[in-house]
Amino acid sequence: MESPAEILPGVIFYSYLSTQRRQKACFWNHHTLILQVSGVFTLETSAQSISMGAGEMLLIGKNQLGTLTKTPGENGSYETIVISLQEELMRKIALEEKIKSQGKYIGRPNLLIPFNEFLQGYFQSIVPYARSSGASMTDEMGILKVKEGIKLLLLALPALQNFLFDYAEPHKIDLEKFMLNNFHFNVPIEKFAQLTGRSLAGFKRDFQKAFDLPPRQWLLSKRLDAAKFLIENKHQKPTAIYLDLGFESLSHFSHSFKKKFGLMPSQLNKYFDRSKEE
Repeated sequence: MESPAEILPGVIFYSYLSTQRRQKACFWNHHTLILQVSGVFTLETSAQSISMGAGEMLLIGKNQLGTLTKTPGENGSYETIVISLQEELMRKIALEEKIKSQGKYIGRPNLLIPFNEFLQGYFQSIVPYARSSGASMTDEMGILKVKEGIKLLLLALPALQNFLFDYAEPHKIDLEKFMLNNFHFNVPIEKFAQLTGRSLAGFKRDFQKAFDLPPRQWLLSKRLDAAKFLIENKHQKPTAIYLDLGFESLSHFSHSFKKKFGLMPSQLNKYFDRSKEE
């Protein structure tokens, strides 16, 4: 069985591993429910940092950028069940169950779900299907499991009705503030445009007004400035920071760094290491 395994196509996934793994950048198009079976799951966005262990559940809001760190537990095991609450499915559930949003959700975009005995039972009921790679789960059963999860979430936290059933597109937000908080995520310009509630043409136009540079040129310069700061002031190793700053490879990072600052990041790192020793 490969990891992650698709239990219900496009909706329910099962992930397992034996060594720590950090994903460079993730984008959630849909609300996503995470069930942590074993190990530790850590989510970091520009606004939140959340970790959860075995037996916990996390609801991740749609239209977000973030990084994930997956860490096996003391027994060397890491298992996660991921349920993607796709909008088409959520609309269908809302129609069938006569559920309506009562207003705009204004809480945190990512929520640890407090457990009760009903959610605990739901959690335990879905684990065997995941571990068997969904061999015994039909599409109909999978959809029923998603519906059951939604109903239990609303029973535990009625305010989630506005969170789960808001179908509005991302509204136009403060582009400058958003980019300063999220420049380190390695995602296409088109995705930044979507997240700020703009067309690609509108994003480029507003970006030029805000920063007086085209997006790609500004992103590269900002990431390199951040790298220089981390090396000089935090004594970070180039190999430890280039992925977190949105660079595809160490060679691309080093070449770009030398082009802007006149020396390789490793040379700057060694210089400050010697200065620290003296």
